[in-house]
Amino acid sequence: MKQLAPVTITNGRVVTPGGIAEGSVRLVDGRIEAVGDVAPLDGDEVIDARGKLVAPGLVDFGSFAIDKPACHFGGITRAALMPDQSPPLDLPSRVSYIAKSGKPDLWVHPLAAATRGLEGSELAEIGLMKEAGARGVATGRRWIGDSGAMLRLLQYAAMLDLVVVSHAEDAGLAGDAVATAGEMATRLGLPSAPAEAEALAVARDIALAEICGARLHIRQVTTAAALELVRAAKRRGVAVTAGVTPAHFMLSDLATAEFRSFARLSPPLRSEADRQAVIAAIGDGTIDVIASGHDPRGPEDKRLPFADAEPGMAGAETLLAMTLTLVRDGVIDLPRAFDLLAAAPARLLGVAAGEIEVGREADIALVDPEKPWIVDRAKMAATADNTPFDGQPAQGRATALWKGGVRIA
Repeated sequence: MKQLAPVTITNGRVVTPGGIAEGSVRLVDGRIEAVGDVAPLDGDEVIDARGKLVAPGLVDFGSFAIDKPACHFGGITRAALMPDQSPPLDLPSRVSYIAKSGKPDLWVHPLAAATRGLEGSELAEIGLMKEAGARGVATGRRWIGDSGAMLRLLQYAAMLDLVVVSHAEDAGLAGDAVATAGEMATRLGLPSAPAEAEALAVARDIALAEICGARLHIRQVTTAAALELVRAAKRRGVAVTAGVTPAHFMLSDLATAEFRSFARLSPPLRSEADRQAVIAAIGDGTIDVIASGHDPRGPEDKRLPFADAEPGMAGAETLLAMTLTLVRDGVIDLPRAFDLLAAAPARLLGVAAGEIEVGREADIALVDPEKPWIVDRAKMAATADNTPFDGQPAQGRATALWKGGVRIA
């Protein structure tokens, strides 16, 4: 879609990299032309944003499905798609198809499969997939257990300047576990793995990334021990970033008490101490990205005994509201919230978006941070309703959305 006429959004509270500023934003030819004390010109479409935030459209890093209605509801204008598709994104032709699949009303950035068939051994044609539109390379839902293969992947990705997105869970320890070892898993009789399975995987991947100077993004870091490893690596100057989904800062393993399969996630929910460690890591900058982990699963995958259910949650619609709880709780401020949701993932992908700054892509969300609503899975726009937040009161909604200067919601 091409922007036909300039748009000036006036009287808003503009979320900029430097803070919140009262003012206007003018969008011309798909780009942000001016920010601040800007007056509309003749022929402009004028949008009065009084009382609302003018924020960058969210960049969802590591979604497992492209679900446009859910993305638009949640204020998402770009989604980085994980390679765990059917078939996997391990060929240039598949990457090229996915890179075009969101048009015209959603940017889709494919993450190429690190290995053929995501089997963890033979490297895929990463260079050709980058040329076809891949913005990163990912190990998928599984960890690469072969350290030699992982080192070759990191070396190759470093030469191509592609970020490597890793799933941090030592498969030898995790096995078929569906819960974190501890009191809750013992009481429920669920197959469990120690939280150290994450720390071991994080330690290995950081060590290998440090050897070759690669950019490593650990998609979900959910335990205190693993977060301390990331913290220490950052102090040493390692190019490592960490992500998390709202489930792991909003919920602990207590949410599994009634065998509710909507709380069956990967990695599994952790102890309350680990949940608090995640919140602290968001506050101190150890965690760089909050993503939805959007993975809609139908009843055939979720209406099963807890241990047999597939992991995953529909997260696109609740991503913004759950992150804003951290603002209300004083953990982070609004500019930091949108850095986690938009600017940092845009930097990882290497796209000119995620910030309200002159010259950037005109991906804009109008956000009412106080708008109350209740998460109701029966009313969700996603293709499946497997949210662990069903029935939870929420605050904060995107009320309008522009992609490349064209209104899409």
